[in-house]
Amino acid sequence: MDLFRKKEINASFEGESHLVKCLTAFDLTFLGIGAIIGAGIFILTGVVAALDAGPAVIFSYVLAGVACVFAALSYAELAASIGGCGSAYGYAYAGFGELIAWIVGWDLLLEYAISVSAVSVGWSGYANDFLMILKINLPKVLLHGPTEGGVFNLLACVIMTILTALLIWGVKSSSRVNNIMVMIKLIVIFLFIVIASREVYPPNWSPFLPFGWDGVIKGASLIFFAYIGFDAVSTAAEEAINPQRDLPIGIIGSLFICTVLYIIVSGLLTGIAHYSTLNVASPISHALLVLGYKTVASFISVGAIAGLTTVMLVLFYGLTRVMLAMSRDGLLPKIFSQTNQYTHTPIRVILLCGVLMASLAAFAPIHVLAELVNVGTLFAFFIVCAGVLYLHYKHPTMHRPFRTPGMPFVPILGMLSCFYLIIHLPLVTLFRFVIWMAIGLVIYFAYGYSNSALAKD
Repeated sequence: MDLFRKKEINASFEGESHLVKCLTAFDLTFLGIGAIIGAGIFILTGVVAALDAGPAVIFSYVLAGVACVFAALSYAELAASIGGCGSAYGYAYAGFGELIAWIVGWDLLLEYAISVSAVSVGWSGYANDFLMILKINLPKVLLHGPTEGGVFNLLACVIMTILTALLIWGVKSSSRVNNIMVMIKLIVIFLFIVIASREVYPPNWSPFLPFGWDGVIKGASLIFFAYIGFDAVSTAAEEAINPQRDLPIGIIGSLFICTVLYIIVSGLLTGIAHYSTLNVASPISHALLVLGYKTVASFISVGAIAGLTTVMLVLFYGLTRVMLAMSRDGLLPKIFSQTNQYTHTPIRVILLCGVLMASLAAFAPIHVLAELVNVGTLFAFFIVCAGVLYLHYKHPTMHRPFRTPGMPFVPILGMLSCFYLIIHLPLVTLFRFVIWMAIGLVIYFAYGYSNSALAKD
């Protein structure tokens, strides 16, 4: 029994693909920004400033950004060298073999599916607030799932239906919508920067380190998850026009832009409002309302809706591409690897994922499931960093259009950063993750191992 049989290093680029190559470096960068900037910049900054770091939340963003850079550089090298739409799953298949690839792929399915479902619930809250401004009041039983006193979350189902239809229509159309939404939220963020830069009150930054450096580090561990999403860019390898060149640009470029924006916004937010007042649902809107900018505060809500929409769209897209890759490799039923001859999209996968995530968003206790996203993401990052290190020594002459700088220190630091954050997660979260992985192993040995494409070669 060969549990660690491997795919050829460049099999993903050389294999047949019915997906349309239409994404440029600009599109890929905006995919990354779309996935990264969501509720984090509109909510998490205020919460961490108020409870953990104070004005030094700016340092928390710097530390978290540096930790993400280690993983991003590793992703960039593997995306350019190995490719394929399976992201970390495909890299693990080439580097560590089938069993590890299955574990990573199963982990990515959890990460993306729960992320989209959880964000759709947050989106429904912002959308309901916007509808109330328009004097449209929905019954409360249609705004929450059964565990929160409702029947089902109607708005979460609506947005999931829209995104499902959009992804079925085609990746180019999805990319255009994402680019428009990203522009909207960037305009809103720049509007905040312009206004806040004129309203800064320096005494608000004192004391700068009210919770000490321990608070800054704790804040960094929380803020790390505001950067989640850049890895979804690597799932677009087969639809990128020039993946070897453009994927590293998209991954690193989106992370750099978002890091700069996070640092600027966090510094200005704590400059216009005392950090102790920012533990609210929408800290940016709250700070602007206190300063008397009611109209601008309402625009912030629009930016939040746009931000959450792009997060869902990109992660939903990434989920379907990982599932497509696993199906083509035989680890999941082959029926999911078929693409429509007109739209060139995997309609069956998109419909299945859409129905499952809409059901989760409508009925499940998302706040419990969402904790699994953290450990799942860190695990995938850890494997990617380890994969770069392994392939450098196992295949030193492999063609690498992009090379991770600072070898071997960058991937090692990436692995250590991820491991440190994993062991500081709640034990109950780790226990649930182990259960999910156990279920995945049962499926692999019951179906995936014997039906693998490598088993039939």
